[in-house]
Amino acid sequence: MNFFKSIFIVALFFSNASFAQKMVRYDLFVRDTIVNFAGKEKHAYSVNGQIPMPELHFTEGDTAEIYVHNELSTETSIHWHGLILPNEQDGVPYLTTAPIKAHSTHLYSFPIVQNGTYWYHSHTGLQEQIGMYGAFIIHKREEQKIPEYTMILSDWTNMKPFEVHRRLHSANDWSAIKKAGIQKGAVQSYADAILDGSFGIKLKNEWKRMLAMDVSDVYYDKFLTNGKEEDMAPQFKAGDKVRLRVINGSSSTYFWLKYAGGKIAVVASDGIDVEPVEVDRLIIAVAEIYDVIVTIPSDSTAFEFLATSEDRIRSTSLWLGSGIKQLASPLKPLKYFKGMEMMNDMIKMDGNLDDMGMNMSLQQMDMNVVMYPEITGENKNKNDGPSDMDNRYNSNALSDIVTLNYSMLKSPVKTVLPEAKTQVYNFELTGNMSRYVWSINNKTVSETDKILIKKGENVRIIIYNNSMMRHPMHLHGHFFRVVNGQGDYSPLKNVLDIMPMETDTIEFAATESGDWFFHCHILYHMMSGMGRIFSYENSLPNPQLPDPQKALRKLYKDDREFHFMFQNDFASNGNDGEMMFMNTRWNLQAEWRLGYHDMHGYEVETHFGRYIGKMQWLFPYVGVDYRYRKLGMDEVEKNVFGQTNTKDKRQALCIGIQYTLPMLIIADARFDSDGKFRLQMMREDIPLSKRLRMSLMYNSDLEYMAGLKYIVTNKFSLSTHYDSDMGFGGGFTFNY
Repeated sequence: MNFFKSIFIVALFFSNASFAQKMVRYDLFVRDTIVNFAGKEKHAYSVNGQIPMPELHFTEGDTAEIYVHNELSTETSIHWHGLILPNEQDGVPYLTTAPIKAHSTHLYSFPIVQNGTYWYHSHTGLQEQIGMYGAFIIHKREEQKIPEYTMILSDWTNMKPFEVHRRLHSANDWSAIKKAGIQKGAVQSYADAILDGSFGIKLKNEWKRMLAMDVSDVYYDKFLTNGKEEDMAPQFKAGDKVRLRVINGSSSTYFWLKYAGGKIAVVASDGIDVEPVEVDRLIIAVAEIYDVIVTIPSDSTAFEFLATSEDRIRSTSLWLGSGIKQLASPLKPLKYFKGMEMMNDMIKMDGNLDDMGMNMSLQQMDMNVVMYPEITGENKNKNDGPSDMDNRYNSNALSDIVTLNYSMLKSPVKTVLPEAKTQVYNFELTGNMSRYVWSINNKTVSETDKILIKKGENVRIIIYNNSMMRHPMHLHGHFFRVVNGQGDYSPLKNVLDIMPMETDTIEFAATESGDWFFHCHILYHMMSGMGRIFSYENSLPNPQLPDPQKALRKLYKDDREFHFMFQNDFASNGNDGEMMFMNTRWNLQAEWRLGYHDMHGYEVETHFGRYIGKMQWLFPYVGVDYRYRKLGMDEVEKNVFGQTNTKDKRQALCIGIQYTLPMLIIADARFDSDGKFRLQMMREDIPLSKRLRMSLMYNSDLEYMAGLKYIVTNKFSLSTHYDSDMGFGGGFTFNY
């Protein structure tokens, strides 16, 4: 019997008492704490007084009894990532398991039916980002005696996770600006483009209505190995072959892994053994796990195992051995304008990607390779290598550096699915960065029904990534086969990193019951809606969730959450600002202008509408316009259509539509209840330099505005503008 069949058959009969060797108990106490990872004391959650959470160890055949004591003033949860276990023990609050209420204790109890490297983390809100993650190691009954070490990677931000999430939804690019002495280099302003000789590339980028090229969503103040910027393992000696259990427990960071002591032999992925394959480096996706073997070349030297964030702004290290430190060669900054040029070629005017017939899959072609100086050269405009499309983005064809990809993974045993009917699902990963909406087939979790599957059938999922971001897709409670050309020996995984424009196929045997989450494991993508629920037909009621409909509404609240944004310009000639209260589809927005004299007056426009389409460029709305301005006795206001207005006060209902044009210009056309029509063109936040931004507006009422602001902090800018009604002024802008 092959491994794939056996693991699922074992899972079906987990209650068999003869399978359990012993009961292993852990008590986990979740507490509020204060930490200082990056120069400031910040709030976090610890478990048993530590971050990351304690490393839990079991042997295949044990029974786990884990008591989680929630000493927080809010609810929490624990998900056992990658484990095959009863549905109600999976730990997704309101879907599989009851949330652990404040000041209560919850028992997780399940048999250990597998072996390998796994991890566990909170599945409640954004708690994972502030400390609730840890390693879960399951040893084989008879394990090869080899030195080993666990390396759990994470990302830390001094900004509150709620604030990170809110700012992502407002397309705020503060994280791309120089901060704390680190230059992320992702603004890609017009000044940067001119200096790079890429002015035309920048224009084309904005003509196609795209924001600046970036490979990561969030700026992080620190990256950590086992909760430290650097971890030490001095116990290893020359000649030791060390098994590193590398877990990416970050919330949204991919890491490049390199070893100063030579090659890296990959021997397991997501807890499941693969045929050993030697590489020079690999990228580990969010939530992904690799077991690798490295050799200690000599004594009196500590060799760096280096993990560098995908955007290359920071790194974290594990030092193996003791003595003089041998550094791994650092990764050089990305060539962002080469990435922007690539993106221009790949994106069509409608926002969809054009793969140009390359049939990309399995990480074999990396669109970002054009940005890697170590592959395509130091010259900012250099892109050496084969010109044919099949190799243009294949780093292993362009360089002697061997980079792991999924086609290189092979199971040591057959993983063929049982003979059964196969249900096929096509998922298109969709979304946009400007409003930070992430979805599957242009619908979020809360906008879709559960996907019904039958026990005993096979499920095949064909996934196409029609976005410019990578997505690590994770399936709870199951392993899936990655159809990668290895035939009967296709590898088993539970997380698959799907790169832009890739089409990948996974398949699994439907052997369980209940509801199981399938989602992007970038925390902020999941919270924004990128996921689905697989639901087994005819499952028994979940005793953890006595009111399943109410529980589901709670689950759906995550991607329906509204976010508030506010900006106000305090200037010498008046006051103007805007606010938005919006979620995935809906937006309540208000704009105001307040003069200091009657002749300037004031005006408030309030709109409520819904975004339409995958890219959400279309926004129909209804609203109210209230205006006061002291006109002269014979003064008449006239617009370009010959319509006039002589009233000091105007209160009108309106109906209109906004549309994002090329160059990111917002066209706004509206009719009001006075019979007036107005057409307005506006572009805000034009990046002249990294910190200097321009705004322009003109409308058919012959009103116009031009302004500049210099960004000082994430909430404060110096500003100046000229307004046709209020004249010239200067001051400062506050934004939230």
